[in-house]
Amino acid sequence: MIIEIERIPEEGLKISRDFEFACDELIEENTVFLEPVHVEGTAHRVGEEVLIKGRLTTRLNFICCRCLTPFEFPVDSEFDLIFLPEDLEDPKEQLENEDMSKLFYQKRSIDLESIILEQLNLTFPMRPLCSDKCQGLCPVCGNLVNEGSCTCTKSESDHRLDKLKTFLRDKS
Repeated sequence: MIIEIERIPEEGLKISRDFEFACDELIEENTVFLEPVHVEGTAHRVGEEVLIKGRLTTRLNFICCRCLTPFEFPVDSEFDLIFLPEDLEDPKEQLENEDMSKLFYQKRSIDLESIILEQLNLTFPMRPLCSDKCQGLCPVCGNLVNEGSCTCTKSESDHRLDKLKTFLRDKS
């Protein structure tokens, strides 16, 4: 969806739309959409600035990075963005702190679809976990530790460090 700056009415442009994205457009691998991304929001023009405010919701299926089981991840995120025309700013060699919050549009239009995809990707956790208490897979047998199906005895020491331990013990 392209928003043409000149066509934004004085009272603002209401946005209510579903967006369909391919799973490979997401930054998290092996993520599957369970429903389309729904966006509710408004776009207002104040002089050359365009203010876009809204909320996006969807449900995704992630793979837990500890136990490798799929889990549902609901997204309900608000965004508040300010756009300026790209040619309004003189190029700078170094960005200042206030420049970091500015976004720019080109050719008197804004591609809302790419903005929504970016905002969606920003909601993802760094390490998707099915729960905070997930213990992951057993490093010995590969069974899920959460389910209690692992009966392996885990040695606390790494055999590769045995020489270092004897060296440190002898030095004391």
